[in-house]
Amino acid sequence: MEEDKDKKQPGKLQVEERVIEMLRTVYDPEIPVNIYDLGLIYKIDLADDYSLSVDMTLTAPNCPAADFIVEDVRQKLDSIEHVKSVEVNLVFEPEWDKDMMSEEAKMELGFL
Repeated sequence: MEEDKDKKQPGKLQVEERVIEMLRTVYDPEIPVNIYDLGLIYKIDLADDYSLSVDMTLTAPNCPAADFIVEDVRQKLDSIEHVKSVEVNLVFEPEWDKDMMSEEAKMELGFL
């Protein structure tokens, strides 16, 4: 019985990898680095029923593109096969700083 279930639905790890792939397609219009590598994603929580909750922040609390970025995240994550629902939580604790960026992002933006 358990094997039949696995054939229909991928494991959570594969879906989480797809979530990260999709997050890497979202950009702040003012920064040429995706939000995942910028370190703006604080938490990805994929429940056993495949409902998804993401905590993210912005480079600045008054970011003029905030609504656009959050909606882009929501739409792209909602398009992932097997994800039941998507909740995007905008949080500002801890406050983002450039040390949260990946090495690639720091190189791209000239911080290394």
